[in-house]
Amino acid sequence: MSIQSKTPKKMRWVGRLISTLVVLFLLSDSSMKMLKLTPAIEATVHLGYPESTVFGIGLVLLICTVLYSIPRTAMLGAILLTGYLGGATATQARLESLWFLLQVVLGLLVWVGLFLRDDGRLRTLIPLRKEQDRSVIEGSH
Repeated sequence: MSIQSKTPKKMRWVGRLISTLVVLFLLSDSSMKMLKLTPAIEATVHLGYPESTVFGIGLVLLICTVLYSIPRTAMLGAILLTGYLGGATATQARLESLWFLLQVVLGLLVWVGLFLRDDGRLRTLIPLRKEQDRSVIEGSH
């Protein structure tokens, strides 16, 4: 039995859907920053960052998002997005803004999407149940 066959087809599609929605949102955000659209500049300056950093922040987000969207580099992208979103969470929390919850939810969705669409490598690294529990469920003792 191949590793991929251990991931049910519906689960993979739900993971792809979640990942696609996250990627579209992050691509939109990075594009606004890289194009230096007024809302992106105003929001970034409001958060305490100089206007000169807007393009760079957008570029970093774009690179992380592209890495996440490519199956071969998705794990690296998820790790980098976790760092990026962690910084965004800290920035929002420092301002005592409830918007920090958006970054937390996005971070969770990044990993949930990857976990569901992954071919089993992530489940090997992060088993959600003990091997003993899995053998009982699968019927092999």
